[in-house]
Amino acid sequence: MQVNHNAPVLQNAEILINASPAQVWSVLTNINQWPAWNPNIRTAKLEGEAMVGANFHWNVKGASIQSILHTVIDQAAFGWSGTTFGGSAIHNWYLENQNGHTLVKVEESMEGWLVRLFKNKMNRDLAVDMAFWLKKLKDASEKGEF
Repeated sequence: MQVNHNAPVLQNAEILINASPAQVWSVLTNINQWPAWNPNIRTAKLEGEAMVGANFHWNVKGASIQSILHTVIDQAAFGWSGTTFGGSAIHNWYLENQNGHTLVKVEESMEGWLVRLFKNKMNRDLAVDMAFWLKKLKDASEKGEF
């Protein structure tokens, strides 16, 4: 599933992680462990295994989100769509092997009445949140704790 390039909120970012794609994949796809390495995520609960069609519920920065995995390609792509009050989002991660390291790219689009109303603030906040999440993913992956 592609992000909506015409959405009122659209961001992307990338980071090089000094860990193998297998290690980064292990950290990224273990949804139930997200709160252990990303302090912005209060709770995260995957129903079943990380596979296309699996549902998960999570709370990030006070927002309760219900999501469904739409892409699970081992060590290459991981994505979901989600809904919360007043909005919906499409979120995709891409992993590329870079000589034993991993280039991680992330993108997200958000839309809905509340998103349109606060699009400028939400674009700024999403850019900051994305950079934070990438940094935390890098830290956790390079430590190899998860």
